[in-house]
Amino acid sequence: MPEPLPNAHVRAEVLVQALPHMQRYDQEIVVIKYGGHAMGDREAAENFAEDIVLLEQSGVKPIVVHGGGPQIGRMLDKLGIKSTFEGGLRVTDEATVEVVEMVLAGSINKQIVGWIGAEGGRAVGLTGKDGMMVRAKKAARTVVDPDSKLPREIDLGLVGDPETVDRSVLDAVLKSELIPVLAPLATGPDGQTYNVNADTFAGAIAGAMGAKRLLLLTDVPGVLDKDKKLLPELSIEQCRGLIADGTITAGMIPKIETCIYALERGVEAVVILDGKVPHSVLLELFTDFGAGTLIRR
Repeated sequence: MPEPLPNAHVRAEVLVQALPHMQRYDQEIVVIKYGGHAMGDREAAENFAEDIVLLEQSGVKPIVVHGGGPQIGRMLDKLGIKSTFEGGLRVTDEATVEVVEMVLAGSINKQIVGWIGAEGGRAVGLTGKDGMMVRAKKAARTVVDPDSKLPREIDLGLVGDPETVDRSVLDAVLKSELIPVLAPLATGPDGQTYNVNADTFAGAIAGAMGAKRLLLLTDVPGVLDKDKKLLPELSIEQCRGLIADGTITAGMIPKIETCIYALERGVEAVVILDGKVPHSVLLELFTDFGAGTLIRR
């Protein structure tokens, strides 16, 4: 895979290569999951917002789903609330879910909306709770105990898995030529707020919306082999094999599960890419310079 272009040359290269790619994505929905570590500094955030605005102006219909793990972790530390992880997911009790909602739906969501607005776009911030867009059920996970090597069920508390997605709210937002920016919170059957893994949430949205592409921006180059080398392209079968043999572990497992879920619901392809690479979204969609691991059926 070619190395990503230096930032100073990205926009010129995009303009040269973009036209044939733009036609491919014209009026197509692209869901972009913007990861917590990829939101590390202001310049990176502005680059991301610029990419999203350019996509919308080029005829693409972007939907942004954002995470916020590091920001949530810092706020929990400030408040003296202990936080643990199981199977790559944050165990969420009542106190934690209040902080999660405050950080995700409050500061992070509105920051991203503001950054997009500063670049000339029109965005609207929402959560899965708005308009009952995403209904969730309590997540159930099984991990392999490192000592006994036997599977055991884990209780993640108020962590949810998307059960249904009502696309009517997003359809209305897109019809109004607005860019949806979604925080991964959802409502359970009893009205309980659930913290949903942002990758899982993005996959559910992409599947329900019939997205052309799902891009998962994170803080690593993509899926790595056991020698830490990038795997540029994988199939669903290969992904499952890499999980089974222990190559894919921890937080990458929910990402791969999301990829498989989205592909099985009709998304054409999913890409896991490094959100810290300047203009990685444009490089992936509008040039021949792939920016991560492409996963297809």
